[in-house]
Amino acid sequence: MMIIEFLAGNLPALVFVGLVLGLLLGSFLNVVVYRLPIMMQRDWRVQAREILELPAEAQGETFNLVLPDSRCPHCGHKIRPWENIPLLSYLFLRGKCSSCKSPISLRYPLVELTCGLLSAYVVWHFGFSWQAGAMLLLTWGLLAMSLIDADHQLLPDTLVLPLLWLGLIVNSFALFTSLEDALWGAVAGYLSLWSVYWLFKLITGKEGMGYGDFKLLAMLGAWGGWQVLPLTILLSSLVGAVLGIIMLRLRNSDTSTPIPFGPYLAIAGWIALLWGEQITAGYLQVVGFR
Repeated sequence: MMIIEFLAGNLPALVFVGLVLGLLLGSFLNVVVYRLPIMMQRDWRVQAREILELPAEAQGETFNLVLPDSRCPHCGHKIRPWENIPLLSYLFLRGKCSSCKSPISLRYPLVELTCGLLSAYVVWHFGFSWQAGAMLLLTWGLLAMSLIDADHQLLPDTLVLPLLWLGLIVNSFALFTSLEDALWGAVAGYLSLWSVYWLFKLITGKEGMGYGDFKLLAMLGAWGGWQVLPLTILLSSLVGAVLGIIMLRLRNSDTSTPIPFGPYLAIAGWIALLWGEQITAGYLQVVGFR
């Protein structure tokens, strides 16, 4: 109780705790982002063999989010606890495996740092509140989804759907918006992109996006209500268009190269949830509405 009272009355200490917690969760998210798609692919193969009535494959080493212990992808060296401290271990090891000296991807500390900074900001923004706790869960989920979608063009239902339901649950207590607005936000979020998908497919005969994007926008609507959807769609479209063109040019890819839309939706939705009212009010003021 004393610690809770101390954190509730001391914002700098609370932000520091949020930073440390975010760094630790960022380390775990690196595991999730790498292992969850592999777990899903293995599960798909098992289901496919059952449908085709093929004999089951031999069971190998247990592989989930906990087991086996993390290892160096180059030499198989088991990562010891002191080598797995967020940020500090990367700096201490100078970005190299302690066994084979192969370089460790810079992405790992960057994900940890990003998660830490985002978590610290959420805590600073909301203070010691249920809103901060809920928003931390959403932030970690959105970060994991964005990275998985960027790597595999996949938005796992195992992440999206629980957070969609959680958005409805927290808003049953009017944490971010009313339950009615959250419900219609989920409905409108899904149907808006679903309609665009089918319109684009009828016109071009091609699929412009995946069903995971529909569910992600529905999830964001469940958290912020239908009011956050216009800004989320606008921001994600603008950012996606600009960054998509830049990425295509840098990779010398043609315009038919698929670009994951999930990260842009996640970033835009996160921004809309935190600053949507201020952004909308500022825009209306600029264009002359009161």
